[in-house]
Amino acid sequence: MKGIITVLGKDKVGIIAGVCTYLAGQNVNILDISQTIVQDYFNMMMIVDASNAGKAFEGLVEDLQQLGTEIGVEIKLQHEDIFSTMHRI
Repeated sequence: MKGIITVLGKDKVGIIAGVCTYLAGQNVNILDISQTIVQDYFNMMMIVDASNAGKAFEGLVEDLQQLGTEIGVEIKLQHEDIFSTMHRI
């Protein structure tokens, strides 16, 4: 089960570390990652494999939203199929 994670917010130390540490703890594999910083704004997109995750997909979504709140960024996790359909314009 693949998912797309997007992270957006003001750049600060520890964003990547926080997200990656959480994913590793849930046995979610990062398949691809891209990140940029534009005028102090951090943007990251990850393709992940949640097939062996320690939680249901919905639980991962909730946890990542909470993590984003804690570190001051917006984190979204969507199923790959939904993300692809939404961006097929």
